[in-house]
Amino acid sequence: MDIKMGRRLRNFFKSFLIILNVSAIPLLLILYAVFANKNTELSSKITELEQRQEKLIEENKRLVSDISLLTSAERIEKIAEEELGMHKAETEDIVRVEMTGEKKK
Repeated sequence: MDIKMGRRLRNFFKSFLIILNVSAIPLLLILYAVFANKNTELSSKITELEQRQEKLIEENKRLVSDISLLTSAERIEKIAEEELGMHKAETEDIVRVEMTGEKKK
């Protein structure tokens, strides 16, 4: 009787392993499909973010260039003269003021 029981037990484990393997294959295929889909979504998001980054870098370059133009000494001098009626001070226009005395505590 022990031999029959041992055979039944072996047959049960063989059947169990076969059923386990047969059911694991579709499960693994489903998991692969899910992860492949997620990978595709993430790749798409990465591409989108890289394109956005390139646009922001180009916009930043343009803004830095605009800042350089707007802060140039020639431009500021032109605005001061033409729009504000200012002019460069001549030597005789400069007044020097010296302060003497003790510092207040």
